[in-house]
Amino acid sequence: MAEAVKLDTVNLVALCDAAEVEPDAAIQVVLDGMAYAVFNLDGAYYVTADLCTHGPGSLAEGFIMDAEVECPFHQGRFDIRTGSATGAPCTEALKTWAVHVVDGKICIDPGAERSGG
Repeated sequence: MAEAVKLDTVNLVALCDAAEVEPDAAIQVVLDGMAYAVFNLDGAYYVTADLCTHGPGSLAEGFIMDAEVECPFHQGRFDIRTGSATGAPCTEALKTWAVHVVDGKICIDPGAERSGG
């Protein structure tokens, strides 16, 4: 369940507890019809759009290697940190969001998406 948090004039929404995301793993969170993939890379958290830009694959279900996630649908890859497409057949970057950890929760400003690259 998402909740609103106010931090330095930024309107944040809590996606999940940080403890829910195991190291070198991801979970899917759906908020207001948008699916997000929340990643934990050695204690650093990242949020990207969950849907692959090339096909119907859920990146939260993908294979994570180093800082890349491989789409389970067609094996295209993305840099989790930036959203950049790093392996064919993916060519379009993922949307990403800056992550704020507030009181142990992974938070983003849903309106402040960034285009990877």
